[in-house]
Amino acid sequence: MSMSCKEDKGKKSREMFCWNVNRVFENCRLETGRISGVHIADLAIPIEYKQSSVGESMPLHCGEKCTPNGHLRVVVATSQYRKLRDLNMKTTLLFPSTSSADAHQNFFQCLYNYPHNATSISKVLYTQANSSYSSILRFSIQNPRFSNASSKPLVIVTPLDVSHVQATIICSQRQGMQIRTRSGGHDYEVDVENSTAWVQAGATIGELYYSISQKSKTLGFPADLARVYNGGDSSFTLKRKTYDSEQEEITHLKQELAEYKEKIHRLEQEQRDFQSVVMQGGGYGFLMRKYGLAADNIIDAHIVDVKGNVLDRESMGEDLFWAIRGGGGASFGVIVAWKLKLVPVPPTVTVFNVPRTLEQNATEIIHKWQLVVNNLDDGLMIRINIQRENSCLSGKPTIQATFESMYLGGVDELIPLMQKSFPELGLVRGDCLEMSWIDSVLYMARSTRDEARSAFIQFTPYGGRMDEISESEIPFPHRSGNIFHIHHLVHWQEDEAAQRHMEWIGRLYSYMEAYVSKSPRAAYLNYRDLDIGINNNGYTSYSQASIWGFKYFMNNFNRLARVKAKVDPLNFFRNEQSIPPLKSKGRNTQI
Repeated sequence: MSMSCKEDKGKKSREMFCWNVNRVFENCRLETGRISGVHIADLAIPIEYKQSSVGESMPLHCGEKCTPNGHLRVVVATSQYRKLRDLNMKTTLLFPSTSSADAHQNFFQCLYNYPHNATSISKVLYTQANSSYSSILRFSIQNPRFSNASSKPLVIVTPLDVSHVQATIICSQRQGMQIRTRSGGHDYEVDVENSTAWVQAGATIGELYYSISQKSKTLGFPADLARVYNGGDSSFTLKRKTYDSEQEEITHLKQELAEYKEKIHRLEQEQRDFQSVVMQGGGYGFLMRKYGLAADNIIDAHIVDVKGNVLDRESMGEDLFWAIRGGGGASFGVIVAWKLKLVPVPPTVTVFNVPRTLEQNATEIIHKWQLVVNNLDDGLMIRINIQRENSCLSGKPTIQATFESMYLGGVDELIPLMQKSFPELGLVRGDCLEMSWIDSVLYMARSTRDEARSAFIQFTPYGGRMDEISESEIPFPHRSGNIFHIHHLVHWQEDEAAQRHMEWIGRLYSYMEAYVSKSPRAAYLNYRDLDIGINNNGYTSYSQASIWGFKYFMNNFNRLARVKAKVDPLNFFRNEQSIPPLKSKGRNTQI
């Protein structure tokens, strides 16, 4: 879940977000493992509510520490996370099971006869009769909650080159078949001299990071914050032990990180997020305060359009190039490659991971974090993870806030900076580790099995470069004035626990409603929320789609719909929340 509070430019002081963390985690039992889950994303703009209006059933814990006059200034928007882990191939084209048997056979015949296939397409077709069909389909599903027998595709196509994508698009239209696209890992090319990289749409974030690190120690890319590895049996664990010295601990950690790097390429298929999905929705990361979103750093792309043409930035035009960077590229065509602008990173960065419980004044520290985090050095990112833990003092359940940070510089620069701007955290040299940028990515991405979290809330700050980019520069609109967003997550292992956890996340959604903006309650495309509205089998009016479209894209939704009408007027590329075409007739707009 992501939320952002906004600063009131007309007042000297900012009124900040304050709520009872204990209340949010009521009746939430921690469980090891991750099978099913819900992510919720909130993006915030300021509104005021008196604390007394909340009611005694939802007491606020912070009292007058929010603001002297007892008001709240908060924004929240909720989104149910529905992200699929994609196949380890360039692009996977899925066909819903709605076509006739004749259309099925005619489609295959069309593919076989397509004139420009460099490799036989029969090798990349999987029907439900194929022995590999089920394993391929299941392998691509990250969240089993969305594995539904009724939604199995008629055909899965895993193209090996662009001609397969072209043939699939053309032949499916001829037979009246609908396609859905997913990405999977393949080629990438890093150009250190020009600080760029061409990455095929299916390359995983881990592949991209690893490829960059093999060519340069001073280049990086501001991609997603999500862990590089999933929580399955293939994940690594940072071993917890007692060290005789700080240097011994650092040496041991670096050895473990080296093991990560040696095996990263063998875990590509286990990675949760794929850069194509990330970039099509925006993509925030630890470098975003310095360099913006992943989508802000795309400088070219290759897309196959509805006519089967392969277009680059010049041939597609600036409107379409604008739309696919954060506006959901699957609405406009099949993206097969991105050209990325790589960003400079220092040879050494500093990371820290500092936990504070309620007994250690976590509430007060979070409050101060809200006041200063947007004005910190652009090279410093400090996010907060909030979860239930057992107190190290009393052994009883408590709330712990963990401050996770990466700083683009050494510890000698960081400590004075923190002492001046955020002394309340009490950061000391012993909390910090110096390492390369790629090591910091792995450090933040580690997945420790015995610390698996069934529920947590994450605060991620904006500011810096995010404030400098216009809300209309790309379709992602949440820019200047957003202080931070909140990501809420719950996951579970047992099937019978689903209802309880869904009810809990629903109560959380309702609990936050009193504090959120109303016009609209914003959402983040990379955490798709089908509860805020869906298309009617892909055929939806602009007016109906705008109910959810404005929550994702604000005023950019109108432009997205006009681009859609220009490049895909018959709405071939569609899904539950695809962009509908907005057509104009003379002076009248067809809505």
